[in-house]
Amino acid sequence: MRENLLVAARPGHSRRSDWSCERVLALFPRLGERLAHGGGQLSGGEQQMLAIGRALMTNPDVLILDEATEGLAPLVIAEIWRVIREVRATGVSTLIVDRNYGKVLAHTDRCLILQKGEVVAEGGSAAMAARTEDLRRYLGV
Repeated sequence: MRENLLVAARPGHSRRSDWSCERVLALFPRLGERLAHGGGQLSGGEQQMLAIGRALMTNPDVLILDEATEGLAPLVIAEIWRVIREVRATGVSTLIVDRNYGKVLAHTDRCLILQKGEVVAEGGSAAMAARTEDLRRYLGV
């Protein structure tokens, strides 16, 4: 599995906090426990962790997560959101697409709601959480 991470490794632009294999494994302790396994032997949640770890190994300026928690067990979902919080704290910008608007608003600074590809609502995440009418109209909540 280590090879799955190393194949994506790219040097960062700033070199101040490059993502290394060791750093990714510290972020995802479960992957560290599974180093002897091939990627195909991992659970769905572990495969998602590996995919995020591989993306981090490219030392991205922006990490794009599209439904990163869909279909995962509740404990794994909590782990993914913990990782998102930690990655954001390192200064990596994140673009999160997820159906769980409450989690998205709790882990972002700004929010856009799209309907058929058009922006129908946008603003700071805290302010958006208070816009219950827009949330009800566009998200059905």
